[in-house]
Amino acid sequence: MAERKIRVLVAKPGLDGHDRGAKVIARALRDAGMEVIYTGLRQTPEMIAAAALQEDVDAVGISILSGAHKTLCPRIVELLHANGMTDTLVVVGGIIPTEDIAELKAKGISEVFLPGTSTEDIVSYLNQNVR
Repeated sequence: MAERKIRVLVAKPGLDGHDRGAKVIARALRDAGMEVIYTGLRQTPEMIAAAALQEDVDAVGISILSGAHKTLCPRIVELLHANGMTDTLVVVGGIIPTEDIAELKAKGISEVFLPGTSTEDIVSYLNQNVR
């Protein structure tokens, strides 16, 4: 029996209207054999958590450039946990000041990928840490 593919929800929370990076990551994950669900722009944390639950994903990848990462990302983790998705990996990519990374990780973000991170590194991280 074939092993089930890793399912990843790629989400763009908040008012950020730039999604090129999210689309590049979504394609890289798909090309690596993962199932990818892309939510589109301007999603609320509630919309992201509901989609993650409905799609039964293994991981949520949040792409954020707006500066609202310290508010939106922990809220997404909180909503996932409230829906029983405590094993769902949550990763963040985008413009994140390095001084905010420890706080995000303390609030349930598994990893933060900064600009310049290779898609191979992101694929490898998910392959090593999901399940």
